[in-house]
Amino acid sequence: MVISKKPLRFIIATFVACLPLMSFANQEVDSTQVQVEASHEQVAEGHHEGAHAEPTDVKSKIKAFINHHVLDSHDFSFTQDDVTGEAWSVALPVILWDKGLHTFSSAKFHHGKEVAESDGKFYAINHHDGKIYRTDAAGTITENEETGFPSNIRPIDFSITKTVVSILIAAFLMVLLFSSLARSYAKNGGIAKGPGRIFEPLVVYIRDEIAIPNIGEKNYKRYMSYLLTIFFFVLFLNIFGLTPLGINATGNLSITFALALITFLITNLSANRHYWGHIFWMPGVPKPMRIILAPIELLGIFIKPFSLMIRLYANIFAGHIVLMSIIGLMFIFKSWLGSSLSFGLAFLLSILEILVAFLQAYIFTMLSALYFGSAVQEHHHDEAH
Repeated sequence: MVISKKPLRFIIATFVACLPLMSFANQEVDSTQVQVEASHEQVAEGHHEGAHAEPTDVKSKIKAFINHHVLDSHDFSFTQDDVTGEAWSVALPVILWDKGLHTFSSAKFHHGKEVAESDGKFYAINHHDGKIYRTDAAGTITENEETGFPSNIRPIDFSITKTVVSILIAAFLMVLLFSSLARSYAKNGGIAKGPGRIFEPLVVYIRDEIAIPNIGEKNYKRYMSYLLTIFFFVLFLNIFGLTPLGINATGNLSITFALALITFLITNLSANRHYWGHIFWMPGVPKPMRIILAPIELLGIFIKPFSLMIRLYANIFAGHIVLMSIIGLMFIFKSWLGSSLSFGLAFLLSILEILVAFLQAYIFTMLSALYFGSAVQEHHHDEAH
């Protein structure tokens, strides 16, 4: 008996589209944690106003929970009892350098509610920014009156956080999948077999539609390894952000900055003399204009990677905020009509987020290839006389 694949494909597609919804629904809003976070935010806004009432309305709780969700953290929290405070979570190792190495499990923090002790020093997580600071035994974090930021000593943090775990998983999957793809080529006369067949069309597309047109037949092979790595790395991290694990790696400005910096370094370190000549002494224009255009072109060298960084960060971060805000409306409406509309809109937005995950990986790769191509293209301008 032959079973039609269409119903199965529909079920799989529906499940994938619902993953972002599960990411919010699987993590109940813990009132105690949210109240502490909101209290810290209020203190940062007005340190001199005295005591602040802890928020109890649903809107404040949802807002604080979303802020906590998009930040990096030292554990994976899946569910939490609003009454008892007990949670099902996976603790991650904390590695600090504070006049010596301090290592311990993030379970000591009890989701940021308690102070962790290591070799006579005490550390606490600031709920406002998710960072670890050295404190006293009571976990006091003093905020600067002028800036509103903590004035406590902040140790150098080498901890394995959610973002670091997702990066390691993405790297492992890429090595596993593409080494398997390479072996299948060698064994089967250039024909892909196994899981690699899923990614082979993407590899060919990046080569034929991104690398060759933008860099050229002569030079594209020098950059193919990086272009393939950056595309699938960003894609995998974007997809991880749509799962119930609550990972927001590409919505982290530090991650996008590092990726843009690598593109910046490769572009400028591999550039030929025509590239630098076009920047500092642009051919084909009057000489007085070259003096005016040179600083502008030089500034463009830094604007290009900056745009890469901001574009990826803003699109992914904003997508998480909008999606979870729409899902949060279900808890505000508390009616079958309002909740149904919110769920339907969140479902459609989840499908759009899957498209955005691929689109942002494509854009980052395409622009990187475009910058590489401009750095190695041959000079075709005639000097102005």
